[in-house]
Amino acid sequence: MTLTKQSFHRALPPPSEVAMTDLDNTRGKEKAVQQSVTRTGMVVPKKRRTGRLVMHSMAMFGREFCYAVEAAFVTPVLLSVGLPKSLYSLVWLISPILGFMLQPVVGSASDHCTCSWGRRRPYILGLGIIMLVGMALYLNGDKMIAAFIDGRDKQQMWAIVITMLGVVLFDFAADFIDGPIKAYLFDVCSHQDKEKGLHYHALFTGLGGALGYLTGAVDWGQTVLGYSLASEFQVIFLLSALVFLICLTIHLRSIPEVPLRYNKEETKFLLEVTDPKKYSSIEEIRNGYLTCTEINAAAKPKKHAVTSHTETQRRMTLKSLLKTLFSMPSHYRYLCVSHLFGWMAFLSNMLFFTDFMGQVVYRGSPYAPHNSTLYLTYRRGVEVGCWGLCINAISSSVYSYLQKILQQYIGLKGLYFIGFLLFGLGTGLIGLFPNVYSTLALCSLFGVMSSTLYTVPFQLIAEYHREEEVQNLQEDKQDTDHRRGKGIDCAALTCMVQLAQIILGVGLGLLVSVAGSVVTVISASMVALIGCCFVAFCVRYVG
Repeated sequence: MTLTKQSFHRALPPPSEVAMTDLDNTRGKEKAVQQSVTRTGMVVPKKRRTGRLVMHSMAMFGREFCYAVEAAFVTPVLLSVGLPKSLYSLVWLISPILGFMLQPVVGSASDHCTCSWGRRRPYILGLGIIMLVGMALYLNGDKMIAAFIDGRDKQQMWAIVITMLGVVLFDFAADFIDGPIKAYLFDVCSHQDKEKGLHYHALFTGLGGALGYLTGAVDWGQTVLGYSLASEFQVIFLLSALVFLICLTIHLRSIPEVPLRYNKEETKFLLEVTDPKKYSSIEEIRNGYLTCTEINAAAKPKKHAVTSHTETQRRMTLKSLLKTLFSMPSHYRYLCVSHLFGWMAFLSNMLFFTDFMGQVVYRGSPYAPHNSTLYLTYRRGVEVGCWGLCINAISSSVYSYLQKILQQYIGLKGLYFIGFLLFGLGTGLIGLFPNVYSTLALCSLFGVMSSTLYTVPFQLIAEYHREEEVQNLQEDKQDTDHRRGKGIDCAALTCMVQLAQIILGVGLGLLVSVAGSVVTVISASMVALIGCCFVAFCVRYVG
């Protein structure tokens, strides 16, 4: 019997049955996939457990713990090694300048990272190691130099160099690590989990800062560790390094990432499980179902689509990155400006707050002889100022929990506005009526501002990305290779922290030398109230 072409086709089962058989075979694979895929080929992360989000937030706890230790000890360390006053501004300006220039580079590089471990975690691990190296250098630099170099003059010179290098490395890495951490959260969490994760980040940031300030307040020289090690600074380094390593390890093992190179495989899997029975509807094709011709075309290699992520990353220069930043939609730029206002106000108050307590509230003098009443009074004011910073950290944690409740009633706009308003009014009252008890009470409003800056702007970034994804879904935009990534958007936002440090480092020190520390809280209040108007009228809110 001759098998004709017509009889061959009649012998085959209908295409729908073949498709259904293939669909049954792929259901087992579908169950093994941890993340679902939308019809546009975009990954939709599954819902994360609260424990996983808490583990993810531990990096912020460790980072802020080390930050608080630096704030408490870096000035005494720099003074103890004999750093000239003329180099103070250089120490505080190098790190933010480097951060402002290189933060977008790191953000874009993490967007295109093809490491099998994930896109963000390799950068978080590398920056965490740099943080530890920097902390080791600025807390133990003089002891290291004394062990290798002879001669008092040479020891002092190299101790200054090593200590400055340690401060710059630590600030550089600690500022940089925030962007990949936020992008990591956005990559692996659904929209609802992003909001929860950001609140946990703010909560553990406050707790880490509070514990760090309390650690700095302990006289470790009179403890067993103090007698065992060479100096109090070595005890502080040992505790800080241990806390940070534990927190970083927990963070890196919290939520697995999907490597970037698997994106094409996920898209291929989508094509395999698509039900071909619905190809007949034009509306369903527009909603994301592909025709057989489109599937065949997608399976064939395209001559003009040979640019890999690695090649894209190699072509990405600083010039193109700056072009990307300036070509951002206007609502992204307005959000960056509001973030700049917020950090300028917050840092202008926090950087000089202990000095304000010592000179203005307690009326002491740091320039008096060290055995005089004026100097001892100033030292007492600095200690009370540290307790005020601890109150700020605790109130930040408490308010980060209350934010979840308040957001249901006043939304992100209300949270953003209230954060700026309360901080502006609080710092204004402190500057006008400097009193010990009222100042300590108003320190709780500082925590409202810090919690707001750590959560609301990044929630808005997540809202903007969600809106763009919905719009792309409606417009059936399948090509995602050249979209701006979450990493560079988070980097652009955190760049404003470095820019605020640069502006304050150049201008605020001069104002303090002319008008005294009281100008810091007054300027913080003015900038915060200006930012309050900006977030109310210029920042765009979704929904």
